[in-house]
Amino acid sequence: MKIILVGASGDVGQAAFGELSQRHDVVRVGCKSGEVRADISDPSSIEAMYEKVGDFDAVVSAAGDAHFAPLSEQTDLTLKVGLESKVMGQVNLVLLGLKRLAGKASFTLTSGVLDRDPVVAGTGAALANGALAGFAKSAAIEMPPGVRINVVSPGLLNVSEGRYGALFPGHERVPSEQVGRAFAKCIEGTINGQVVIVE
Repeated sequence: MKIILVGASGDVGQAAFGELSQRHDVVRVGCKSGEVRADISDPSSIEAMYEKVGDFDAVVSAAGDAHFAPLSEQTDLTLKVGLESKVMGQVNLVLLGLKRLAGKASFTLTSGVLDRDPVVAGTGAALANGALAGFAKSAAIEMPPGVRINVVSPGLLNVSEGRYGALFPGHERVPSEQVGRAFAKCIEGTINGQVVIVE
């Protein structure tokens, strides 16, 4: 299969690449690195990415930002960081990708643990994660024949401990290989409209 992997340089993206590249042709896409460059906050950039890559069998998104701050410091603008980047960026990958399909395909998005197991200052990320789960479950019943959509929702990856560990006290760390296998399940399997939890 030819798989477009957006956010390939991040920890989740590298976990997905490590698993999927063993069996598939993976095109790595990033804002600052990768074979193809794209900014998912800009729909025209997504369009240009699809134009450059051409036909595909699957899209994996491991991209999108959210603002971490105590609830008392969150504002309309800070919460929109997650909604506009992590949510709408990934949603637009699906909406614009649907227009380019020639047959069977799948879309796999990435959320995270914080809408299920919250931490202090994580409301922005939790909001985005919950929105992605709702989108995928609902969109799945309207996908064209042979097209599927799922979400991988991992806990904090073990390789992310140094940068983000202090934000996740008491949370189990998730092996990267386990996260990679969750993406394989979504792409190589038959599930649709599911949130695949990796904890």
